[in-house]
Amino acid sequence: MTASVDVLIVGAGPTGLALAAQLAAHGVRPRLVDRSLDRVHESRALAIQPRTLEVLARFGVTDQLVAEGNPAVRLHLHARNRVLTVPMFDLGLPDTAYPHLLFLSQAETERILADHLRTSGVRVERGVELVDLRSAADQVTCRLRHRDGREETVAARYVVGCDGAHSAVRRAADIAFEGSSYPQTFVLADVEADGLATGAAHVFLSDAGMLFFFPLGRPAGWRLLVMRPPADPTPPDAAVTLEQVQALADGYTGGTVRLHDPVWMTNFRLHHRAARRYRAGRILLAGDAAHIHSPAGAQGMNTGIQDAINLGWKLAHTLPGGAGAGLLDTYEPERAPIGRMVLRFTDRAFTVATSTKPLVRFARTRIAPTVIPLAARARAGRAFVFRTVAELDIRYRRSPLSVEGPRPPRRGPRAGDRLPDAPVVGDRQPTSLHRATAAPGWHLLLCGPGRTWPAGPVEQLSRGRGGLLTVQRLGAHDEPGALHDAEGHALRRLGLDAAAAALYLVRPDGHVGFRSGADGWPALVDYLDRWLPPS
Repeated sequence: MTASVDVLIVGAGPTGLALAAQLAAHGVRPRLVDRSLDRVHESRALAIQPRTLEVLARFGVTDQLVAEGNPAVRLHLHARNRVLTVPMFDLGLPDTAYPHLLFLSQAETERILADHLRTSGVRVERGVELVDLRSAADQVTCRLRHRDGREETVAARYVVGCDGAHSAVRRAADIAFEGSSYPQTFVLADVEADGLATGAAHVFLSDAGMLFFFPLGRPAGWRLLVMRPPADPTPPDAAVTLEQVQALADGYTGGTVRLHDPVWMTNFRLHHRAARRYRAGRILLAGDAAHIHSPAGAQGMNTGIQDAINLGWKLAHTLPGGAGAGLLDTYEPERAPIGRMVLRFTDRAFTVATSTKPLVRFARTRIAPTVIPLAARARAGRAFVFRTVAELDIRYRRSPLSVEGPRPPRRGPRAGDRLPDAPVVGDRQPTSLHRATAAPGWHLLLCGPGRTWPAGPVEQLSRGRGGLLTVQRLGAHDEPGALHDAEGHALRRLGLDAAAAALYLVRPDGHVGFRSGADGWPALVDYLDRWLPPS
């Protein structure tokens, strides 16, 4: 007997969990399987970027993530007997409710997401492995093997591989995974450590490379990351002892940091690879199944979660047949360039951190300690770096989904950009742009005086679109039924003054799909008829 499902998600790490949550929020109940018998209990990925906190806030889990995590706003740089304090995310982030990097074990992130899914009626089926799949024009036939050896056949309208670097979905779809491995061996350890100032991340610079300590809280106080010396013959699969890790740490800290009570320690190798394509018919890839790279900049898990958020609403819109033709085709053109950008960024950062070439060593240990404090004083440059690392400036301006209508605002976010957040008042209660546009579906912001927008065309625009379009007015004056920008922050961030009028159509993932001046109504209708046609 063959079971049927709309979406089969293979892999229940952060990417698969986020994809399932996005689908469930849009009324689709996926099937989520993972060959592991339990979720991870080690920290693995450990940092959540501001943009990821924003997109997860739509599911109501971000407050819990923040409550259980450790927001870090400072970095202590240890070099040549000096300790430099470098502020992190202290400026350039006024348009987000989460202006910090959040350190939280991947194990806790997965637990919180899985708990949320259970409340949505979606459970993770563990000990279930994808054995094979065959793709046809209208479905993908999958063979699954359960922990007791029983096999079943599942017919899925779509299959998404969120199953990591060794993705069974990617292999079965015959999608190349191109790149290579770094030659170095690294050590990860979740430990307690004496001798470190709390409330900050720490980096120790030396000729040999860098030693990192990140504040975790749970399952241990600190995550240590360090590279073994190039001449170290220890194989990657060898067991790690606390004595070995202490000896490595002593080489960087001069014995000033004492490690104890390890929770988890391992050797590992790093890779930088990307899938040649993210889609093969009804088979799609997301997260580490599509791209894998070094942990520099804490981009990996965050990029995977945002793959999932981008893909989830497009799948949900496509399944009933109501979405415009080609909506799902925009997933790869939007996300593959982001994956490639992250690969380039992390590869360069990794080279700076690990190279043993004399010139790079000199720059790392002699020049960097002098230049970094000076660079930290350059507010504009630092703000640009913070926004890039925080993933707040990810944009899809070249996507077919990004359309600039007639006479758009000269400033503010363009089509394809993330909608900035700002405080507003709705129904006389304080809220924000992001909270006001958090419900599943599209959100049309009619900005400017209320008289600009006659009620008849507004009501007609929403009719027949399956409840997937919410229309809201945003203005500088307190008008009934409108979002009130009492302090003017929201309109300014949208590039408008109190008297100006404009249309901003916000996609279900929080990016601007269409914008125009007040006379862009016909172009807006054309846009919606293409991508969200009336049923």
